[in-house]
Amino acid sequence: MDADGKVNVWNQNAESITRYDKREVMGRNLVSNFISRKYRDSVGKVLSDALNGKETANFEFPLFSKSGEQIDVLLNSTTRRNASGEAVGVIGVGQDVTEQKRANDLIWKQAHYDILTGLPNRRMARDRLEETIKKSRRTGLPFALLMLDIDRFKEVNDALGHAQGDLLLVEIGRRITKCVRESDTVSRLGGDEFAIILSDLEQIEKSGHVAQKIIEALAMPFRLGDNTSFVSASMGITLSPNDAVDSDTLRVNADEAMYLAKKSGGNRVCHYTKALRKSNETRRRMLSDLRGALLKKQIKVQYQPIVEIATGKIFKAEALMRWQHPEFGVVEPKRFIPLAEESGLIHELGDWIFQEATREVARWRELFDPKFQVSVNVSPVQFRQNGKSHEPLWIRHLRREDLSGRSLIVEITEGVLVKAEMSVKENLLLLRKAGIQVALDDFGTGYSSLAYLKTFDIDYLKIDQSFVRNMGADTDDQALCEGIIVMAHKLGLKVIAEGGETEKQLSILESFGCDYAQGWLYSKAVTAENLEIILQKQADAALPVSGRALTPTG
Repeated sequence: MDADGKVNVWNQNAESITRYDKREVMGRNLVSNFISRKYRDSVGKVLSDALNGKETANFEFPLFSKSGEQIDVLLNSTTRRNASGEAVGVIGVGQDVTEQKRANDLIWKQAHYDILTGLPNRRMARDRLEETIKKSRRTGLPFALLMLDIDRFKEVNDALGHAQGDLLLVEIGRRITKCVRESDTVSRLGGDEFAIILSDLEQIEKSGHVAQKIIEALAMPFRLGDNTSFVSASMGITLSPNDAVDSDTLRVNADEAMYLAKKSGGNRVCHYTKALRKSNETRRRMLSDLRGALLKKQIKVQYQPIVEIATGKIFKAEALMRWQHPEFGVVEPKRFIPLAEESGLIHELGDWIFQEATREVARWRELFDPKFQVSVNVSPVQFRQNGKSHEPLWIRHLRREDLSGRSLIVEITEGVLVKAEMSVKENLLLLRKAGIQVALDDFGTGYSSLAYLKTFDIDYLKIDQSFVRNMGADTDDQALCEGIIVMAHKLGLKVIAEGGETEKQLSILESFGCDYAQGWLYSKAVTAENLEIILQKQADAALPVSGRALTPTG
């Protein structure tokens, strides 16, 4: 180009890239004729600088071809001088980087956006959260971080298939986006978990209104081809700067509030509070302490005798874990077992109590009764461990103690059978092959189905204590207990009633033909030493058939 910006050299590569013939360009001003208005000033400045001796390298701008196609060009400008060294024009060398730029843009997009939904991904959500925190500091306006998880999405995904599940996630993302402003951020963190940033809140109460709007939008039916699907969501909200001012704490807060919403039944919104913070701090402390509890010998085993109603004798006992915490005292299983399941420690604890029960039952069978049995609770998590089975470890313990599998009963809940994946069935089959019997715990409180009793080889039904304790006062519970006992006996199963603590309750159970009572005479679990004393007294007493003379001990 000359000093006026008119083209006087246009080589063959320029023709190839722009599709403009040399005759169409020569003598015309490049900037005003071939570059869009948006970039004329910036390109014009580069060329003007080159005329003044200030050369530019790697300046990128879009150029439009003759057909109107945008071409990304990387320009290097050099001052053109005459024999006297005076600047008389500019030499511009441009490289077509369109494909390279598209490839880079694609790589960037894939790194920052979710491929399925097109929403920002976890990485981009983190960056947006940091930007929102900085903006909030400048403006003084609060913002809200919302974490959302679809309730029981796996069940929907398994029922519809993964292709339909993906369509559902896309539609969920769209519905959430419609409920917020363009200035807000909706991101998919992975799986069925989404995060929403509501920035510049003039009124913090609006975050709750938006959250409820999202919950209601997701509760509407989803049309997926020929299928109609219904889902619900659990959502947690945390506010900044009220709750926290750093991204890590905010994410933890929102996640814990969401966890509470899900734990409370789902399809609801929970706000992060100081009370929740204290509860979660205690929970994290307990989880941390639980990791070392076995090593520090804080976990103990206690046994609750199971009385045979017809004879009043004890032929069985249930092994129960207790945690002697140095600060919180005795921690019941209902408080620490969920933590163990969540963290994966349940496998270590489960193997440990199995070993303890195996060791004790070997002693009691030798001392008191060769048919004595101890039952051990097995968590659903233990059954769903990616194909790994208990058989190698547990069966080795039995062999080491020279014990038959009949010395042990494994107690499972109906929840194990409801979602009986192949690993669950395989583990149950391995236990049964080893001779270990199976008891179905808390029968009647969950998804009770006769199909479970037919499909799985169950030996005992345990009637939940909530039914047993109301017998006499509540005729419905009494009728339910009688029905369970009759049905179980028709199927060849024995029945253990939990929570029977009075003579009246025991008489009713006996009249129904119930086989065992757990809680009668011994409402609380006792140590192995105390159970041994009880069994010794039983052996010494040579009890009559009624067995009612047995004195509670321990």
